Amino acid sequence: MKQITVLLADDRTIMREACRQMLEGEADLCVVGEAQDGRQAVEMVKRLHPDVVVMDIAMPHLNGLEASHQVTKAVPTTKVLILSAQSENVDITKAMEAGVAGYLTKHSSVHDLYRAVREVHRGKMFFSPGICRPRHRLHPQAFGRTGMINHRAAELTSRQREVLQLVAEGNANKQTAAELGISVKTVEKHRERLGAKLDIHDTAGLTRYAVGAGVIDVPLFGKPGIRNPESRASHRRSRRWEIIF
Repeated sequence: MKQITVLLADDRTIMREACRQMLEGEADLCVVGEAQDGRQAVEMVKRLHPDVVVMDIAMPHLNGLEASHQVTKAVPTTKVLILSAQSENVDITKAMEAGVAGYLTKHSSVHDLYRAVREVHRGKMFFSPGICRPRHRLHPQAFGRTGMINHRAAELTSRQREVLQLVAEGNANKQTAAELGISVKTVEKHRERLGAKLDIHDTAGLTRYAVGAGVIDVPLFGKPGIRNPESRASHRRSRRWEIIF
């Protein structure tokens, strides 16, 4: 029997370990790698070509939506299954536009996870029970958290959204350049173009914009995009599983 190869992408070790244990308990499922953020996930997909990526939607450095967009573009045969605590139509619509094959909430059952991985591998779409697939398709950054259409965000390139996230997370230009493997001057040019497109010319304004556009999470602890570390200790493996944020 040919196994379905799976890559796990989540910034929390406890979540990856829990998913690995659950998936590897099934004879037809095999976890071939774990990524700690979206950028690492994209690199590992290019190298490993897994059948399915189980992708957390909120990760530092590169969020799950942008990572999904890059994965589906670079390796079309790999199917992306988003794993999220959110079930709002806005988030689901953005995920669909990023090219994902399924959307699973963290309140789903373990059996929903098994079924989701198998269904998307077969080329089908999968959504957690109770979620309605959106009928309309818009750019992944076209909506803000308020649900209002954000036309300026839709004009940003993939690289500009990467720079926006890193800047909003508190990275200096030098750190952003090192993270993306580009020069500081190139980062400065991207920031200039971001400022021109968005008409925002300061870091605080870009951070507020990134939160509103859903590029990073609302800050809960420390700098934007980083979860309260105390929340990472709360996990229970059972037929029903849930992560506390």
